Amino acid sequence: MARTVARVIVDALSELGVRQVFGVVGDALNPLTDAIRTTDDVEWVGCRHEEAAAFAASAQSQLTDRLGVCMGTVGPGSVHLLNGLYDAAKSRTPVLAIAGQVPLSELGSDAFQEVDNDLLFRDVAVFRATVTDPDQLPQLLETAVRNALGHKGVAVLTVPGDLGDRELHHDRPARFSLTTPTTRPEASAVRRAADLLSSADRITLLVGQGARAARKDVLALADRLAAPMVLTLKAKEGFEGDNAFQIGQTGLIGNPAAAGAMHSADTLLLLGTDFPYRDWYPEGRKVIQVDTEPAHIGRRVPVDIGLVGDVGATVRDLLDQLSAEPTRPDGAHNRGHLEQARKHFLSWREDQARLADPAHDKSLVGKVRSALDNREHGIRPEALAAAVDRNATDDAIFTSDTGMATVWLSRFVEMRGTRRLLGSYNLGSMANAMPQALGAQHLDRDRQVVAFCGDGGLSMLLGDLMTLKTYQLPVKLVVFDNRRLGMVKLEQEQAGLPEFGTVLDNPDFAAVATAMGITGIRVTDPADLDDAVRRAFATEGPVLLDVLTNPDEIAVPAKPTVEQGWGFAVAKMKELLRSHGDETQH
Repeated sequence: MARTVARVIVDALSELGVRQVFGVVGDALNPLTDAIRTTDDVEWVGCRHEEAAAFAASAQSQLTDRLGVCMGTVGPGSVHLLNGLYDAAKSRTPVLAIAGQVPLSELGSDAFQEVDNDLLFRDVAVFRATVTDPDQLPQLLETAVRNALGHKGVAVLTVPGDLGDRELHHDRPARFSLTTPTTRPEASAVRRAADLLSSADRITLLVGQGARAARKDVLALADRLAAPMVLTLKAKEGFEGDNAFQIGQTGLIGNPAAAGAMHSADTLLLLGTDFPYRDWYPEGRKVIQVDTEPAHIGRRVPVDIGLVGDVGATVRDLLDQLSAEPTRPDGAHNRGHLEQARKHFLSWREDQARLADPAHDKSLVGKVRSALDNREHGIRPEALAAAVDRNATDDAIFTSDTGMATVWLSRFVEMRGTRRLLGSYNLGSMANAMPQALGAQHLDRDRQVVAFCGDGGLSMLLGDLMTLKTYQLPVKLVVFDNRRLGMVKLEQEQAGLPEFGTVLDNPDFAAVATAMGITGIRVTDPADLDDAVRRAFATEGPVLLDVLTNPDEIAVPAKPTVEQGWGFAVAKMKELLRSHGDETQH
């Protein structure tokens, strides 16, 4: 078989363990997709939109810690990759994008569809290059892959349309030898951190994704320090289940117990997190931060001691130092801080469980109720999320759209067992849940994959429902159909603004799915909810569960302010007056 540029690239992807390549076929990619066609262990997944392809590749990378691969052809095809690639970059996961380009002889001539890919991808990629001669391979490909894997980021390799089927003059196979070292901070810095922790009275841990591989060590440290453990959203996976120290999330999607534990602590220990919301860090606390990236130290909150190293190795060093002598004269930290945080958290969870009862609204009959409370008689989104949690398997993979779908997942779905979680939690893009689920399901068709879709997000990339149908991927799409851009609605109301521009004129999504050859189930009655969720999970193949939820249901922030409360009240009054005015005009 001729050693063409396309063949070298595809053979190398096969050697790297890449099993799917996501994209949309066309012109400059034709030699590459033909090479995939004739390769047994690499599958081409034809998506309807390149953005979905990039999200799918990124999802595979995040789930496997291996290279994800997507392709976009000349001009618009490559441009469409950008949003999914930005999500991969912000998620710090290795993705290789193969971008098409006009023929070499046309470069710089403003040819039809010509785009300067090296300029286009400059901000998003840790490496980008254009192949201008076949003999640049395999070295240029090796460099791209090593950068993506080594820097946990996006690499873009541009292949002009007249180079893919050209032969190399040599036959050297690609080599991708790359090892990941374990790093640890200097012993003197660990000693200072241990001294600070030993003298602290109330310690709270803020634990992120970077600590997930060190679960056992982190739990041991929490026990040694009697410290409640606040989890970032990405740390739900790995730390939420069977953990007597965790107290959920802080931030806008969080709970008052976690916010309280942060603010009542005298010392914060940040483990493997770059939690970006500065307003949610308390001021005037002693702070120790552990991270593999020096640039992450102190960029969100002032840090007293920064420990640059792997969380597992660093925590083990800290445990050795803390075990050398009692942390307090009585031999143990005061456990009251931990016990109070856990008590507050468990009480909050009980209150939330009542909201998840589908009959909750009926229990309010006879009491004073707002005229705007569930005026469309929608199902409580809390009840939907709780029903999914009850019925999903303990090894399910969950994806969630940015916005209220993520709020309900964070509060009502527990990452127990070997459950996994993906979302656009750093970039905050819409429309990520369904294409991420597409990529996840391709990894294992027998593993349950559940996408928490907002109606706005789902409709944005609705065409790739057909990709699920074409490849018969048994993804379960749970649509929180509140006919709103729910998070934007909440933002407006908290600022004292009436809801504007957020209402969505949705179709019957279940009927749309049925028309596409996908099982569609629509739920409008709370009494039917649990049976519908069970039926969706028991049905073979892809299923879209369209649940009409209450658009007026709000998620109260972990520490609501007086200003937010007044803003919400003023907004609701404006909405009521506007609604009344509309009625009187008709």
